[in-house]
Amino acid sequence: MNLRRAATRPGSLAATAALLLSFSCTTVGPDYAPPAAAVAAGWREQADPALAPEPPDLNAWWLYLEDPVLNGLIERALRQGLDLREALARVHEARALRGVAAADRFPTLDAVLSYERRGESENTTLGQFLPDSGLYTAGFDAAWEIDLWGRVRRSVEAADADLEAGIEDTRDVAVTVAAETARNYIELRGFQKRLAIARSNVGLQEQTLALVAARYESGLVGERDVAQAASNLESTRARVPALEVGLRAAENRLAVLLALAPGALAAELAETRPIPVPPLELAVGVPADLLRRRADVRRAERVLAAETARVGVAEGDLYPRLSLIGSLGLQSEDLSDLAHSGSEFFHFGPSLRWNLFDRERLHGRVEAQDARREQALLRWERAVLTALEEAENAMTAFLREQLRRRSLRAASDQARLAVDLSQSQYTEGITDFQAVLDSERALAQLEDDLAQSDAAIATSAVALYKALGGGWEHMHGSGYARSMESAR
Repeated sequence: MNLRRAATRPGSLAATAALLLSFSCTTVGPDYAPPAAAVAAGWREQADPALAPEPPDLNAWWLYLEDPVLNGLIERALRQGLDLREALARVHEARALRGVAAADRFPTLDAVLSYERRGESENTTLGQFLPDSGLYTAGFDAAWEIDLWGRVRRSVEAADADLEAGIEDTRDVAVTVAAETARNYIELRGFQKRLAIARSNVGLQEQTLALVAARYESGLVGERDVAQAASNLESTRARVPALEVGLRAAENRLAVLLALAPGALAAELAETRPIPVPPLELAVGVPADLLRRRADVRRAERVLAAETARVGVAEGDLYPRLSLIGSLGLQSEDLSDLAHSGSEFFHFGPSLRWNLFDRERLHGRVEAQDARREQALLRWERAVLTALEEAENAMTAFLREQLRRRSLRAASDQARLAVDLSQSQYTEGITDFQAVLDSERALAQLEDDLAQSDAAIATSAVALYKALGGGWEHMHGSGYARSMESAR
């Protein structure tokens, strides 16, 4: 057989294929359009001067807290944290699956090398005349599905959206990691301050106990005053172990966020430092900016795009699939003749498959996928509302906690004055010891509340930065960003 001559025969088939390709502009399934959210023009708390309407610069919001130790911890958490590395691995997975989907657009080519031994039954007419024989085959098999209805195009479209959703998910993880690192660091510094306050009050109450004991020895007061002073001291001292537990837990959590063993940061964080202080005024922009910036909202939108494209993939199964298949190679019963002229063979032609008797199942799959698309839309709407809720709550907490702190500061100053006055009056015999106890207890509680309020203000500022969706832009230009780009 002359392959050169034979190869010219399927010209009509090639023309047919070209004609079929002209129909491939058809794409089944709904075309995706990003959803739109109706949001208010401003925030509920926007009238407060502490919240500026300017677009916020949140690339590295933690720098506003002006704590170099915190800056270093966040940088390390974003570089080596396990949560972010896992999210990045999911992006690489999505990229690989996108390549799998895109490969369906191209022909497949398989190399074939086989030997087959044939023998017919001797109890048949054919077997009585044909001896056993062997067949050597070497060549290539090719197949190419013509994407007439856009099923493959929709599949690639879904895979592209999945990859983009994975990237947004990684950005959302980065925002969370930065915020969690800052929150636990603030908590650690808060426990350090509360421990210092508790120990200071223990010292103050030890002095009071010594004073009461001396007056008891002099016969100026009864034994009850000594017992009350000792009880007050031990009650304050009992707070110390609980605060140490909280301090150690925050320290261990920071280590795990940095992919380190618990206790690895003990020496680094042993020095007591003040609680970070956020700026008095924060830029918050407008709600529409928030929805464009929040990575979780962007991810939900990309998931919706993927599920919409998969409706087209499911609908594509309702239509016939046309493939061009062919083989080219050499065949011979004798291995020595395989490379000789005349051993060539080929076959080429279209193949049409259409599932005509399982329509109910296929329609059910389309309906199920359309329901998944509807679920994705609802998840996007929930993500939008949750983002707005978190931002509003964080603004309210930031503003109200500052009002609370001002009152606590004033109350603490007055409590300190009350302690000094009650001790003087008790020494002079003007008042009883109960006044001293009450003023010392009030001072200890107010100073602890004030330290917690300082930490709460910083934590609410971090929550606001996180709710505004800031932090992931900082990764551009870093090693993290290069990994992200390589995953596209």
